[in-house]
Amino acid sequence: MIVDFHTHIFPPEMKNRHQDYLRDDVLFSELYSSPKAKIATAEDLISSMDNSGVDLSVILNAGWTSHEACVRTNDYILDAAARYPKRLIPFCAIQPKVGEAAIVELERCVRGGAKGIGEMRSDTQGFDLADKEVMGPVVEVARKHSLIFLTHASEPVGHQYPGKGKITPDVLYRFISTFPELTVVCAHWGGGLPFYALMPEVASALTNTFFDTAATPFLYQPHIFKHVVEILGADKILLGSDNPLISPERVTKQIESTGLPAEAKAMILGGNAQRLLGWS
Repeated sequence: MIVDFHTHIFPPEMKNRHQDYLRDDVLFSELYSSPKAKIATAEDLISSMDNSGVDLSVILNAGWTSHEACVRTNDYILDAAARYPKRLIPFCAIQPKVGEAAIVELERCVRGGAKGIGEMRSDTQGFDLADKEVMGPVVEVARKHSLIFLTHASEPVGHQYPGKGKITPDVLYRFISTFPELTVVCAHWGGGLPFYALMPEVASALTNTFFDTAATPFLYQPHIFKHVVEILGADKILLGSDNPLISPERVTKQIESTGLPAEAKAMILGGNAQRLLGWS
């Protein structure tokens, strides 16, 4: 089974890039103001999955600035997963700064079938991931319902691109260390955090942390798969494409080109995701 752990879908009305969305949300404006930026609906994603041989996709929301935008897009994601229950696994978004309203929304999404929270963007949403006052209640609900917390991540060096942000390895490390029992997935290879696992104290902190491969062809050479397997193990890596930004085949071709053992490739392509999601 091939599981894409990092995809995005949005309601059809967001495709028109209405000025209300561009004006009201910092993240939407940064990522999707250009007509060239791809926006996919559930049906677009299912079609892409069929063409790419992907069996199951985790559909992520985004770290919207407003609580209202989170609720509106959560509704669509939960509905899409209900319409395609054997193909789509829903994650929801919240704005932790609104306090109790975020917790109420998170509980609502759990009742609707959400298996995780993400892709969160603490930088544009304006909160500190390691702030116990803000994040403590969220983590409590996540642990109670065995939710996975997926956060954006980016490198402190290298080229700039829309949405790169400032959730760098040091930010992630403080978050993971503050909430060590939370299951965390760091998108985009955690902005290079796996390389710091050569430090024993960092490696020991990553017990419940995993890394997805979203947008790898835009960020790293294919050798990154072998290096992270050597440092952390194949069981820490989750196939992610960032579809519709990039097609899953581009990432799976990278994996196939690395010469990894068949067992390691099977874990990355879907085995690890199935275990985390409790999916059989």
